[in-house]
Amino acid sequence: MVLRRDKLWFKGLLIVTLLVLSLGVLHRLTMPAASQQSALFDAVWDTVNDNFYDPEFNGVDWSAMGEQYRSQVAAAPSRAEKAALINQMLGSLETSHTQLYTPDEPAYYQLLGIFYPRVSEFKARLEEPFPEGKIEYAGIGIVTREKAGKTFIKGVFEGSPAAKAGLRVGDQLLSVAGQPFHPIQSFLDKADQPVALQVQSSLSASSQKEMTVTPQLYDGITMFLEVMDDSVEVIETSGKQIGYVHIWSYAGDQYQEKLEDELIYGRLRDADALVLDLRDGWGGAPLTALQLYTARGPSVTSIGRDRTPSTYHGQWNKPVVMLVNGGSRSAKEILAYGFQQYDIGPVVGTPTAGAVTAGRAFIMPDDSLLYVAVADVYLDQTVRLEGEGVTPDVVVPFPIEYAQGADPQKERAIATALGLLNSPSP
Repeated sequence: MVLRRDKLWFKGLLIVTLLVLSLGVLHRLTMPAASQQSALFDAVWDTVNDNFYDPEFNGVDWSAMGEQYRSQVAAAPSRAEKAALINQMLGSLETSHTQLYTPDEPAYYQLLGIFYPRVSEFKARLEEPFPEGKIEYAGIGIVTREKAGKTFIKGVFEGSPAAKAGLRVGDQLLSVAGQPFHPIQSFLDKADQPVALQVQSSLSASSQKEMTVTPQLYDGITMFLEVMDDSVEVIETSGKQIGYVHIWSYAGDQYQEKLEDELIYGRLRDADALVLDLRDGWGGAPLTALQLYTARGPSVTSIGRDRTPSTYHGQWNKPVVMLVNGGSRSAKEILAYGFQQYDIGPVVGTPTAGAVTAGRAFIMPDDSLLYVAVADVYLDQTVRLEGEGVTPDVVVPFPIEYAQGADPQKERAIATALGLLNSPSP
């Protein structure tokens, strides 16, 4: 394996990309004299018009788009329908990091959790909806996917109420408390209260069953670090120990610090190899993320009074396998690119999202969150991942519908790590 330490390719690039992408810049917009919903559309259109990275709007006639959608949004009867139309308009730009998020979706609180601690104006602007500074929503810790009018569980947060209740990837959600599933409304004001879910685990209707789950309050600021902590495990297989950690969000130094602490001093220290799961969630990454695997430095051995030596390494010099999928986006894709380009370790899964522009966050008049791509991004000066993504070294499809908790990608990553351990050293 060749490690090109002389070329820490990401250092300058990530300074530009990730500080903008993961920290964002918040602009407070003045409420026009018109109605709030009219003000929302105008604010979205104007913000994109003034800040979108491409002055040609990817070939879209942005003025015509405004005329086409303005009346449709005004006529839409609900906030959700207005937001859907606005996002349809934004989708015409065919660019990542360009979307409107509302309080009707967990992503709204999760993104606010990334920005809120870092932007002072955020706190002042959102004092009314979040008076205690906690960006909370009630949920059970799942990621869902709609297919053919059905709702399936795509991911389950480790340690979540869903995981504790026995919900699994691939389960179809039929109802919550007798009503259709909604990621926010189904659990609103129900934290710490048992809720009945009707699920179906296979194609057969006979697999339908009722389960009870107790939602909890998730704080967008702290939730992903807690979930990451719950994900850490050591898997015993064929006489080897394979460490595993799932980083749902990489948007902040705390995630890399947690990873390094587990690898150097904590539960993963004695593992023989590592599976680094970057599937789904949010991007972002500290500037030195890959140096954990590429940097060189001395080990330190301490010998106490009992004469028992304890040796620490500041780097991870053992095999590492990265897991990605179509939900791996932004700086996670940059890390996957680096894994391949600099022979750090194999990448397993399915192609990444191809969502690598630099975004900026704007608060709209109704406190919704608008993300706008404000800069294009290239790696090594010529490689553009936007719209392309990273194709893994080992492609493992994962059809989630009725998967019954199976995870073929994780299983293949563990097998790949084991293969590295059993192969002769390069």
